[in-house]
Amino acid sequence: MSDEFETVRAATDHVKPRSGLSLRARAVGLLSRREHSRVELSRKLSAHAQSPEELSALLDALAKEGWQSDQRFVQGFVHRKAGQQGLAKIAQELTQQGIDAAQVAQVRLELKDSELARAQSVWQKKFSRGGSPTNTSEYARQGRFLASRGFSHEVIHRVLKDPPEFEC
Repeated sequence: MSDEFETVRAATDHVKPRSGLSLRARAVGLLSRREHSRVELSRKLSAHAQSPEELSALLDALAKEGWQSDQRFVQGFVHRKAGQQGLAKIAQELTQQGIDAAQVAQVRLELKDSELARAQSVWQKKFSRGGSPTNTSEYARQGRFLASRGFSHEVIHRVLKDPPEFEC
């Protein structure tokens, strides 16, 4: 963590410090707006900390007091993203936020059963007017769209092979 702290600190040394808020006040302010993962909060606060030890102690205290929770962050993140993105993209973003592999694996298990329905919903919102692909170029275009949202190739094939019925 010390190397990460120094890298972020060096990159932000030219930034003029904002008001004289304490590190704890900054952290609580960030957490009062939305949930943050521990890694994300550490990254945002590292420019204002005097040392990596101070930051680590604060993050430990915030977690112990219930201000910061990676589990709550994951729940909120999945709730926001599940209707728009596939498993692969959600898992990738959680990993980038520093969520441990066990929690990411649990999210994968929870979302796996709804993957096809979510992909069909995303496909229907985007392509309801054009309908199912009629040629290979349209099939590829729609497939790329779903792939960019993080849906698996198997799910994409199932959606494009048998598109959902449209509701009028």
